[in-house]
Amino acid sequence: MESRIIGRGLLAGALAGVSAFLYARIFVEPVISRAIDYEEGRGGVHAAMSGGTHEHDMELFTRDVQSWAGMGFGVLAFSVAMGGLFAVAFVVAYTRFSGVPVRMLSVLLATGAFVTVYLVPFVKYPANPPAIGETDTIRERTGLYLLMILTSVALALGALWLGRRLVPRLGAWGATLLAMGGYLVAVALVMWALPPVAQTPQPLTDTAGTIRYPGFPADDLYHFRLYAVGTQVVIWVIIGLVFGNLASRLLEGQPRQPIPV
Repeated sequence: MESRIIGRGLLAGALAGVSAFLYARIFVEPVISRAIDYEEGRGGVHAAMSGGTHEHDMELFTRDVQSWAGMGFGVLAFSVAMGGLFAVAFVVAYTRFSGVPVRMLSVLLATGAFVTVYLVPFVKYPANPPAIGETDTIRERTGLYLLMILTSVALALGALWLGRRLVPRLGAWGATLLAMGGYLVAVALVMWALPPVAQTPQPLTDTAGTIRYPGFPADDLYHFRLYAVGTQVVIWVIIGLVFGNLASRLLEGQPRQPIPV
């Protein structure tokens, strides 16, 4: 039974990945192209100011391959992986929330996953276009972002445990509000404690302070981050809805008992 549930999660993730890729190809890719053009232009001006020449990095794959096959594979692989992990989380939650219908449980889990795995870490460390940012700090930035994800998930699980423990005393509504409030306070403290990361290129100036090349366009940065959130929304909405529909056909009408491994 568990393998059938996970298979449905992988299928939901695959459908989400295809949809998210089409969304990203239409909305995100043009912004990435403009970011790469900006990086090339800035590099040329910087080289001219320093008296050198701007050398283009050798690309293993062309931009067409990167924007189609590369982006498609990346989004699809991420979505399928998330679909599989989502199915495992559903198996764990299935009997612990016996009063919640299968479809509703799937939607609630998808919403929680989107908030804890993506949205909360994004608030602290928002995404930048791939061509923007200091290459020397990639490892540091990646480590901080992963730490924010793990902390957010751990705090969410702690809030879920606390809420269930408080239900007999406060009721479902009061326990839910207190657990959510505790999660938000804890997340805010973690965000305050973790160091900020500022990677958006500022205007390039010469020794006299004259701007020789503008900073990265604020509109492109805004739209990239907006569309990045939109891509994740597409992934988690489709996973939640598709998986809920597939799982309900398999599980509804059966006694709510642990799913056998």
